[in-house]
Amino acid sequence: MAHINNIWNWFKSSKDETKDNGHPLSIELERQIGEQIYNALQGNIVEEVLREIKTSSSSDAYWRSNMEGHSLKVEKELLPDFYQLCHEVKEKLGVKDKVDFYITGDSSVNAFSVAAESEGEPHIVNINSALFDLMTTDELRFVVGHELGHLLNKDTALARLIQFVFPPNAEVPVTLQYKIRLHEQLAELVADRYGYMAVANLDVCVTAFFKMASGLDLVKMNVSIEALLADNNRRLEYFLKDKGMSRASHPVNPIRVQALNLFAKSKSKEDLDKGMEELIAILLKVGDCEQDEYTAKFIASAGLIVANADDNIAKDEIDLIISQLASLKIFPRQFLDEIAKGDVMETFNDAVTNLLRINPGMRDGMLRYMIAIVMSDKIIAKDEVELLYNFGESIGLSKIEVANAIAESIQQSYVPSLDAIC
Repeated sequence: MAHINNIWNWFKSSKDETKDNGHPLSIELERQIGEQIYNALQGNIVEEVLREIKTSSSSDAYWRSNMEGHSLKVEKELLPDFYQLCHEVKEKLGVKDKVDFYITGDSSVNAFSVAAESEGEPHIVNINSALFDLMTTDELRFVVGHELGHLLNKDTALARLIQFVFPPNAEVPVTLQYKIRLHEQLAELVADRYGYMAVANLDVCVTAFFKMASGLDLVKMNVSIEALLADNNRRLEYFLKDKGMSRASHPVNPIRVQALNLFAKSKSKEDLDKGMEELIAILLKVGDCEQDEYTAKFIASAGLIVANADDNIAKDEIDLIISQLASLKIFPRQFLDEIAKGDVMETFNDAVTNLLRINPGMRDGMLRYMIAIVMSDKIIAKDEVELLYNFGESIGLSKIEVANAIAESIQQSYVPSLDAIC
């Protein structure tokens, strides 16, 4: 019996399902990033190795023991109404695998799902008891559908792979951190689509979102659906105007509500994709100010100019440029390619001018970055040094200041190549 689910075919199966009106339940970028993460972590090899040594993370046993010991299992004889609701949603979404549903006595407004680690074992969906005090029957259908959506989308399986390769306290590369977060956020939007399919009523989904966000009984508070949507539009505008960021594992509610609104009401896939592109742009934001954008443009353009100064762009130079971009862009290589296709010198001059306008104190940092690019391939060419002097002069540094910076960098970090000394 396999202890780790093989998710190699994950991208070809349930993610291709469509809504009644033809809209796909999947989000293409979520699929692409999930596949990229899986391949980057050598998922098929890791899974095979774990199967060979019959290693399990024991998370399955932990969760099952925890739920059986501390939660109430939803049985037909014990909770017939909710049992029927769960299985109606399960059937409507076409979930073929076994699923055990539980209710946990917890005041937090939350629910979660855990994919079975061993083949043939039932998955777990848990609903905290606080939701029963807030939610209508249809809103509970949305919540159950959302959690089943995570199982259908194989989100837990990918999370398990990530957690195995990067155990607690392990250092995850910055770019991968951003990719994982973006995938988690997009996976939530996909799960929301499954939740909508379970109830087929957008108003129900919206009220469920706001109840989970506020913990308030909207009927008691006399809040109308019209007021909720108007408030959501106002808050969404804040994010669309480049002022807000969504940094948590779940997208902010204004994005979730609008994403589901587009899914439910778009007349064509083109309209849906166009609207989603605008929302996903918010999730793609890493830097949160004007300086960050110009810094990214400087890193890319300056790196390309310096790397090409000796007419030989080395892999080490490109790797350094991308590693520096990684803290500012979720797709650093794609950003670098876009800069390279344009007028690199114009981008460079514009970035330098604006960075000095915003923060003149960045002069030294810009110079030291360019020096680092020069030394990254372990060859310091005369043309590269001349370029450094010219750049230093253009931003108001004297030749001796530039020379001191180069000398200091050589002392601190230069190591000759093996080819040069062997």
